[in-house]
Amino acid sequence: MPFPLMERPLVDLQGVAKTYGRGEAAVHALKDTDLRVYPGEVVGLLGPSGSGKTTLLNLVGCIVDPTRGRVTLDGETVYDGRWLRADLRRLRLEKIGFIFQFHNLLPFLTAGENVAVVLDLAGQSDAAARARELLDYLEVGHRFTSLPARLSGGEAQRVAIARALANRPRIILADEPTAALDSQRAGIVMDLLRKVAVEQRAAILVVSHDEKIFDRFDRKIALRDGSVVDAA
Repeated sequence: MPFPLMERPLVDLQGVAKTYGRGEAAVHALKDTDLRVYPGEVVGLLGPSGSGKTTLLNLVGCIVDPTRGRVTLDGETVYDGRWLRADLRRLRLEKIGFIFQFHNLLPFLTAGENVAVVLDLAGQSDAAARARELLDYLEVGHRFTSLPARLSGGEAQRVAIARALANRPRIILADEPTAALDSQRAGIVMDLLRKVAVEQRAAILVVSHDEKIFDRFDRKIALRDGSVVDAA
């Protein structure tokens, strides 16, 4: 999918790197990397284990500190040699939604409550209504009062996606979101992510080894040994 050059990227990494340890023990998990992801775009991060995919995702998610480089999210430079935001928790709450391989829903809360709890933590007063809206949007509203143990794998993942969308983030980071699903359910999840990207003008980064969804990406970026080796 082509994206106009004049459109501002939601994710803009310039020369971003991450090194763990020092000297001979140093591990260069990610080497100087440039990356831009635009509104409405779904980008796949591919590569073998240890290639730097999850490190890259965590750097965009402001979970780990870069060693160097510049990170700009939704037009705001948040890291440039140091963090320019004091409260990274608030930054993530405002800008970023996370989806994981396993849904990680709280087993003692219903589907609706699992989504609403994120909004409650953010101090929003319309948590239940927003949770209902999101679950209906993702076609799992009929499971609003169901506990996670009563949900199918695909339904639970949709609830997890609803939770990730709760605070209307412009950037969504998904780490192996379809690995635990069969081909049909994986396709449904990717179709939902595409719907979110297009309708909410979100930028979505997906780490995956799951070849059955590779054709669902607008672009694929392959990493090996901490470096981008192919981008298409």
